[in-house]
Amino acid sequence: MAVIRRTLQSVLMWTSLTQMNDSPKEDHSAFRLLFDARLNKGMAFTEEEREAFGLLGLLPDGIESMAVQLDRARLQFDLQHSDLAKYQYLSALQDRQERLFYALLRSDFDRYMPIVYTPTVGEACQKFGHILRRPKGMYLSVRHKGHLAKILRNWPEKDVRFIVVTDGERILGLGDQGVCGMGIPVGKLALYTACAGVPPEVTLPIVLDVGTNNAGFRDDPLYPGLRHPRISGDPYFSFVDEFVDAVQEVFPRCCIQFEDFTNKHAMPLLLRYRDKVCCFNDDIQGTASVAVAGLFGACRMTATRLCDHRLLFMGAGSAAVGIADLFVQQLMSEGVAESDALQRCWFVNSRGLVHATMPNLPDYLQRYGQDVSQLKLPAGAAASADSPLKNLSDVVELVRPTAIVGVSTVAHAFDERVIRAMARINARPIIFPLSNPTSKSECTAEEAIRWSDGRAIVATGSPFPPMHFGGRLFVPGQGNNVYIYPAVGMAVFVTEARRVTDAMFLCAAKALADQTTDQDLSVGLIYPPVSSILETSVGVAIAVARLIFKLGLARVPEPTDISQFVRERVYDPGF
Repeated sequence: MAVIRRTLQSVLMWTSLTQMNDSPKEDHSAFRLLFDARLNKGMAFTEEEREAFGLLGLLPDGIESMAVQLDRARLQFDLQHSDLAKYQYLSALQDRQERLFYALLRSDFDRYMPIVYTPTVGEACQKFGHILRRPKGMYLSVRHKGHLAKILRNWPEKDVRFIVVTDGERILGLGDQGVCGMGIPVGKLALYTACAGVPPEVTLPIVLDVGTNNAGFRDDPLYPGLRHPRISGDPYFSFVDEFVDAVQEVFPRCCIQFEDFTNKHAMPLLLRYRDKVCCFNDDIQGTASVAVAGLFGACRMTATRLCDHRLLFMGAGSAAVGIADLFVQQLMSEGVAESDALQRCWFVNSRGLVHATMPNLPDYLQRYGQDVSQLKLPAGAAASADSPLKNLSDVVELVRPTAIVGVSTVAHAFDERVIRAMARINARPIIFPLSNPTSKSECTAEEAIRWSDGRAIVATGSPFPPMHFGGRLFVPGQGNNVYIYPAVGMAVFVTEARRVTDAMFLCAAKALADQTTDQDLSVGLIYPPVSSILETSVGVAIAVARLIFKLGLARVPEPTDISQFVRERVYDPGF
């Protein structure tokens, strides 16, 4: 099938080139070809192609295979002096020769994914205005409110199926990056293609420029966005409403992924649109799915069930609540009463342990406000006041969780006292410091393993290297959403799903966990290796596609063989 797909892709490219030669500007077609990243094959153009499309003399005489070009790209990548320089190199390669870019990513995910996305993309966003070369995606400014549909029609591709959109207010754990947050949608969509096979031509990264509260950016002469404070309240939601409506008008088969919106907007926007249009929020639903998949893996390692566990979240924002919500849904599907499932989720925010009488709890957190009267509180503490329980290690001793999940972006929150407390309470403590980039991780994988005397089951948001401890090899699992959202996206793409539901993310979590082998678990790896992420993602996509057809949410007829249906549509970057 791969040979057939490459042949079809070559035919499509040949057709595009032929149409190019038939255009009134035929004398410029060769240069247009060499500067069209989607069509440019570099030194791989055959003698026949060079003759037909006026490329003779524009390239050296040598004809190279993809393998040779990959060798050159690896050499050039290795010559870069820093991770940020490597990021810039890969970005330029994507602009110049798209197929080679994706072939390079797939040749070694472990090597290139941390550069294309976390952790390096965080630094790229912080310095975006200084390293900007060729703009990618679209920038929809509040200054053009009332004209967003017209502006979207400026995008050259007319059948966009995926938009990753951010307003740049909460980029990773780095805060307000304004339009410099564009690195996130660009990186996310690159992984849609590299990791799960979504064709790149159907993807579109977008930033909603509603201003920035980052004074440093507003004072920077190289900042490329609007230089005024962020709009908020009704004007903000009205602008996002127009954007969502414009997408439905211009790209009616498109799925919108909301990315890196602050807590005050992330959950409200998801609730506002999830039942009306095809959309999801990866920070909420994708994070939840990969975390629950990790818990499934931990259950296999400890011979326990999910209902045997009690979770303590460091961080009480939309990501933490998303994980808790999916965890509760899974417990309820196993027959646990909702009230009992809710009591297995505890939260610590900046004010301390979240409890039922804590004032000013957000709506989405209220059902997780626990009754702390059952706990032996410190002398003189009043449960009705703002939480008296602020020290995380004390909270661990009181709540006695089996797992702690970090989604706080507070670096080193899981200190030695916390990890050792978890290890005292549990034979196999589950430690998930999921915040990224690396500088915001609640602890390192090495710290979790060393302070627990090698007993911790670890999943981290950023990549950490394998290590030896006590004569054993430990390979930390990366609880990265990249295991989930590209696969869900591929399933939505092939089925043309009308909606994205939590059931799809729970299905993705189970399908991901099922692909973790006993050998993976033996070295502490609770997710399949990143090196096999393409096959893993396709497997998850097949499972989610089956569910979409079962739920009646597909806009295409159900095929006889869903697995083959999905695999035939996986993007192949080969020439």
